[in-house]
Amino acid sequence: MRETLAEWRPAIDEAIADIVPREIDAEYLESFFGEPTYEYDPEGIQRALADPLWELLDRGGKRWRAVLFLVFVEGFGEDPAEYLPYACIPEILHNGTIIVDDVEDEASIRRGEPALHHLYGRDIALNAGNAMYFLPLKIVTENPAGVSAEQRLAAYEMLMDELNRTHLGQGMDIRWHNQGEVRVTPDQYLEMCACKTGCLGRIVARLAAIITDQPSEVEEAVARYAELTAVAFQIGDDILDVENSLGRAGDFGKEFGNDVREGKKTLLVIHALEESAPEAAARLSEILGADENTDEEVLEALSLLEEAGSIEYARNRALELAARARDELETVEFDDETDRKLREFTEFVIERDV
Repeated sequence: MRETLAEWRPAIDEAIADIVPREIDAEYLESFFGEPTYEYDPEGIQRALADPLWELLDRGGKRWRAVLFLVFVEGFGEDPAEYLPYACIPEILHNGTIIVDDVEDEASIRRGEPALHHLYGRDIALNAGNAMYFLPLKIVTENPAGVSAEQRLAAYEMLMDELNRTHLGQGMDIRWHNQGEVRVTPDQYLEMCACKTGCLGRIVARLAAIITDQPSEVEEAVARYAELTAVAFQIGDDILDVENSLGRAGDFGKEFGNDVREGKKTLLVIHALEESAPEAAARLSEILGADENTDEEVLEALSLLEEAGSIEYARNRALELAARARDELETVEFDDETDRKLREFTEFVIERDV
């Protein structure tokens, strides 16, 4: 899967640049947004939109959502190159959520460098992040692959439904780490992930199915595959945050002990609070609920997670979800190569080290 990601990334970035160029000028603004009522300010829009977007994209990111979309399209018997603009939809949406998420979490670091609101200010970061929810919808309007009006309407309705659920998940996550005493069940956490992370995965799969005119049962099966895989990815992300802070993973590109500092109710935390002795659980809650933590306190919390067996528990849950995702592929008649790539992807999201 790593080879597939590396192969497609340059073409994906080129396609994104067709939607939001690195250099903004009046000609682009008129062609994309229509003639101004009075006069656009290309320099201002450059600073407020293009610069933050490309600052984030150029830092890295695997573009796996866009690549997964293209794998689905090819598996459905179409030429993925013809659908490259559509692959940009989930990728731009994802990066928009990152920008907004970092503001809401007061994050310091993203992909190894200062979060965008520290570079450009909260106002520009929020505006750019929010714009990235809407900019990709223009792709459906422009209809580069010539899909039918019915398919375009279905794509719009799907995007609205999944984006609304994404914000439900984010709302749950924010409340949990702002309210230290809130107790969260494993199923509530998984539902949050299914909304916050899983919906972007579902967008990938459902969009590929809709614009290639697949039957509803195929759309539903690949959506379940993508959601399960995305939730496994999120759990893997939580594990990496802990292992990176303990010095057992690669450069994760986030602040040391990021989830602990934010008081995140991850699956590891939920398990540790349930399984630890009362004194240990109370201490973990105290650290997570504090406004600020020292490095020593963060390490203490991470040690409590490890001692409770929570890292292994979370990894087993992620592996279980990945296995269920692979089961969904049994109901779809993909060719052997597509099936292989999709199965490999469920392993990649858990076994990656960054």
